[in-house]
Amino acid sequence: MEVKPTRSELIKLKKRIKLAQSGYKLLKKKRDGLILEFFEILKETKSARKELIEKYKGATKKINTARIIDGDFAVKSAAMAIAKKPVVDVETKNIMGVVVPSIRSENVKKSIAQRGLGIVNTSAAINEAANSYEELLEYIIFVAEVETSMMRLLEEIDKTKRRVNALEFEVIPKMIRIKNFIQLRLEEQERETIFRSKRIKKKR
Repeated sequence: MEVKPTRSELIKLKKRIKLAQSGYKLLKKKRDGLILEFFEILKETKSARKELIEKYKGATKKINTARIIDGDFAVKSAAMAIAKKPVVDVETKNIMGVVVPSIRSENVKKSIAQRGLGIVNTSAAINEAANSYEELLEYIIFVAEVETSMMRLLEEIDKTKRRVNALEFEVIPKMIRIKNFIQLRLEEQERETIFRSKRIKKKR
């Protein structure tokens, strides 16, 4: 037995289509916003990467200079004498509904006294090397935050794009096809009803 569609089913389907279209528009806005945010962070990441390489080269040069002037033993002793170790806390922040890391650090950049090194016994070369490596570590933390944020945004963009495409090319078109079919069947049913009622009138 054929199941005949009803007007209430058509009304419900129209509401679902409207809701899906509204969701599609919102997701498109979210996707576009995320892409803009991604490209802003991408610019920052590219320049940060270049800066990180430069800082690494500078720190390597400074530590090699300290090793030549003061010797490996003095450099290792200075490294072992550090009193306050760096503390890194990873928190989170929200970018358009995407949770990304917010990294905070303490005791990375230090004064000579905070390093636990004797002012008289420590050479300028060792202090310069320590400064360079502290700056490098601060920048590594910054780059880690920026790059992780970029990766999270990229994942969310990909997920949002899949949902947008599914709604645009699969879900909404399928519902519209079903709606059109139901409308057609209802129109046929109405014509059949009118035709039957006319025949009944004629017989009478």
